[in-house]
Amino acid sequence: MNDPELPACAGAASVRPDLVALLVEAAAAPPGWASRVTPDARLDGDLLLDETELAALADGLRERFGARADLAALRARLDLAALEALTVGDVQRLISGEAGA
Repeated sequence: MNDPELPACAGAASVRPDLVALLVEAAAAPPGWASRVTPDARLDGDLLLDETELAALADGLRERFGARADLAALRARLDLAALEALTVGDVQRLISGEAGA
């Protein structure tokens, strides 16, 4: 993603297990789907999350991590290209408080 507010993902770091669990739950994913969850996986293009699943993810993030994990606010700031490019790594930085204000 090319949002200047989000730093580039550092290497092939792993995804936090609690984030993977939230993604699996939001997607009501079948067995094995979690293996697709990598830092570079796009929420839309790779994981194929629809708006309902993204809303469920946003709710789960807010419940688990508090106000700093406002996926809806992050998505509201992005244009269409950036929304399509939004990755798991971007979400991971959001919940870590690294995505900026």
